[in-house]
Amino acid sequence: MAESPPIQTTRLLICPFGAEHLTDEYVGWLNDPVVVRYSEQRFHHHTLESCREYWHSFRGTDNYFWAIIERHPLMRHIGTMTAYVQSHHRVADIGILVGDRRSWGRGYGLESWNAVCRYLFDSPSNIRKITAGTLACNKAMMSIMSRSGMVPDGRRVRQCLVDDTEVDIVYAALFRDVQESLN
Repeated sequence: MAESPPIQTTRLLICPFGAEHLTDEYVGWLNDPVVVRYSEQRFHHHTLESCREYWHSFRGTDNYFWAIIERHPLMRHIGTMTAYVQSHHRVADIGILVGDRRSWGRGYGLESWNAVCRYLFDSPSNIRKITAGTLACNKAMMSIMSRSGMVPDGRRVRQCLVDDTEVDIVYAALFRDVQESLN
């Protein structure tokens, strides 16, 4: 796993995922049909062992796996983020899971998303482009991509089925040089 210092925001700590984050609660998020409704994870049954294997799959790679921690009042683990880095192209594809449903609707997704994007653009990896994709019906993720300043970067029409309804996958991108010109 690529090394990352903890990333702090006003309300969150985004730190490298570690053994302390491998809990029954974390596994529960991945097995909760409401939490993973728009994720490919909905097709898998997760265990502590399968989650440990996934975490270990980041070892020796340029990719990042973070835990999202609500700092106050209890330093509570509420979600995860990943960044799959293509070093030769200086591109990172990021994803997020706010698994703790009590944390939904509080802006934590956008707050952590923006913090990770800033970190990747400023990191030694010299990332020039950040990408993401989601199902068009995933309104929360569509909002995060739009509100973070991402621009359309493609679409796979009628690619997936959600409740037997054909749904597009929407892709978006953020470019470092565009972000720098806005600051």
